[in-house]
Amino acid sequence: MSTVIDQRLVTLDEPLGADKAAVIRALADAVVAAGRATDAEALFADAWAREEKDSTGVPGGIAIPHAKSDAVTEPTLAAARLPEGVDFGSFDGPADLVFLIAVPTASTQDHLAVLSTLARSLIDEDFVAALRSAPDVQAFVALVEGALEPKDDAAAAPAAAPAPAETAAAPGHAPVLIAVTACPTGIAHTYMAADALAGAAKKAGVELHVETQGSSGSTPLAPDVIARAEAVVFAVDVDVRDKSRFAGKPVVQGPVKRGIDHPAEMIDEAVAAIGDPSAPRVAGEAGAAEAAAAGAAAGEHFGQKIKRVLLTGVSYMIPFVAGGGLLIALGFLLGGYDITDNAQEVVLGNSLWNLPDGGLLEYLGAVLFTIGAISMGFLVPALAGYIAYGIADRPGIAPGFVVGSVSVLIGAGFLGGLVGGLLAGWIALVFARLDVPRWLRGLMPVVIIPLVASIVASGLMIVVFGGPIAALTTALNAWLSGLSGAGAVALGLILGAMMGFDLGGPVNKVAYAFAVAGLSAGSLDNQAPWAIMAAVMAAGMVPPLAMALATVLDRKLFTPVERENGKAAWLLGAAFISEGAIPFAAADLLRVIPATVIGGAIAGAICMGMGVTSQAPHGGIFVFFAIGNLLWFVLAIVAGSVVGALVVIALKRWAHRRTIREEVAEGEPSIVAA
Repeated sequence: MSTVIDQRLVTLDEPLGADKAAVIRALADAVVAAGRATDAEALFADAWAREEKDSTGVPGGIAIPHAKSDAVTEPTLAAARLPEGVDFGSFDGPADLVFLIAVPTASTQDHLAVLSTLARSLIDEDFVAALRSAPDVQAFVALVEGALEPKDDAAAAPAAAPAPAETAAAPGHAPVLIAVTACPTGIAHTYMAADALAGAAKKAGVELHVETQGSSGSTPLAPDVIARAEAVVFAVDVDVRDKSRFAGKPVVQGPVKRGIDHPAEMIDEAVAAIGDPSAPRVAGEAGAAEAAAAGAAAGEHFGQKIKRVLLTGVSYMIPFVAGGGLLIALGFLLGGYDITDNAQEVVLGNSLWNLPDGGLLEYLGAVLFTIGAISMGFLVPALAGYIAYGIADRPGIAPGFVVGSVSVLIGAGFLGGLVGGLLAGWIALVFARLDVPRWLRGLMPVVIIPLVASIVASGLMIVVFGGPIAALTTALNAWLSGLSGAGAVALGLILGAMMGFDLGGPVNKVAYAFAVAGLSAGSLDNQAPWAIMAAVMAAGMVPPLAMALATVLDRKLFTPVERENGKAAWLLGAAFISEGAIPFAAADLLRVIPATVIGGAIAGAICMGMGVTSQAPHGGIFVFFAIGNLLWFVLAIVAGSVVGALVVIALKRWAHRRTIREEVAEGEPSIVAA
């Protein structure tokens, strides 16, 4: 298994570039040159995508960029000892030892385990010192191969939990903790965090058992170990598998990098949480309050929490709206716009063997319209239900759906759903935090909390909040229906700019939620909601299309990876997936975002000004049958994309200080930040 590295893959004391992107690219080139990968740019892109999720620098001047990639043909480790450190995002400074772990997408667990073993070895200060003092490449490779060799004891297995005797530093009773570590790829950080936490626990005299949920496998903690544990540490960047095993235990949670960088702090916080009734706890079947408390454990401010729960509601609501809106549009396509008058009667009074006077198309149109209308009817209840879920976990869902339905009944609509969801969630959370007898705890999340929170939240909505919110909703709908001329263009301008601002982030989602919230109120007599939807969808299509066009108009301003991303961005933009522009924004935020904002604003303004409508909330150009005034819809997108592309090209050419360096392998210049 030690063949993952050889002398061709090691560079000692030679500069590979001024930044981490250059270093990763050079190591990817070395992997290809050694015949272990087919495409250096593809490998670099995969490693860089992982780097953008979270920096791979770890304490001690070490960096471990890593990736699973289709371009890699066999598991490989490339290494560099740099003469000067390069910033890889570690809190303690730049890295001079860099290891690129490159594995095929379909690697075996054995190979992943070997590479994970290296990551764990880098916690050993003596091993790292030996690497820094290795006199030549041969000695360096020998050290790494020695670290990769299977050990005689079971401690070498990356999925194994440290034994209690190894983690307790003092005799007598010691606090008992369990920890789970996990990162998106599960190759390096997962195991480094496990060892760092184990080391910190040993120094603190704490008994710690660690479960590593990584790519090379996971050995679940024994039930008796979990039962003895007094607190839990989650050092994770992904969801913990089978989290309900730890339900009710005090929890300290943070990203996996915190487990590597600050393990002692996490251990100290977990020990302090033992016996603290106000400490966050792991959510489970019998504990509703723990989920919200766990969110607070991540250090959320009140405003951040509100934003998170609102976006949770919107994200769960969108599938109802997307499916329902498309079905309604298909119903209109097959059955005509008059289908709204008698769809229910056609569906209930006919069948495939007893068609209505309008024939098969009318019947199918009525069926699709009816299903779509029912789906759209869940818009507000789903929004409120999942806002409450974001606050109080599962016990908040039922009262949230109920108060959302009440909002629809009294005419409070989308705004009522927002307010009602917050009410239901906070009320459910308050009751979930009550200290009740053990025999009553099992009934709290499934009976008592949904019952009481539904009564209180829906009662407040009917008696106190519903009237004013309904009046505000009516006034807002009247204002939107009366928009024309400059007012409509200004609204399109604002919504379009919001869609281009953060490419699927909170501002983008607010504009989109505003559009889909009113979609169900659209009709032949009131097409303003449909116009808003068209403006938002056109503007959201512009950012990826603008970036794709820019890579064609001036290829030399973009790296090979960006040009490849540009090819994919054509399809993403056409399908109304604004996130297709994110790779460009991540690489050059201050030049890309102004271009996407301007392009989106132009598209939104044209759509609103020319009366373009959309009965579908998603799908881009592929739902052309649901677009009214299709020609102007296309022209608006083209105009916004062209302007966005020209703006980003202009900014890249003149609004910066950059140097041009010829890349011999590419045969054309690429732009490198000075």
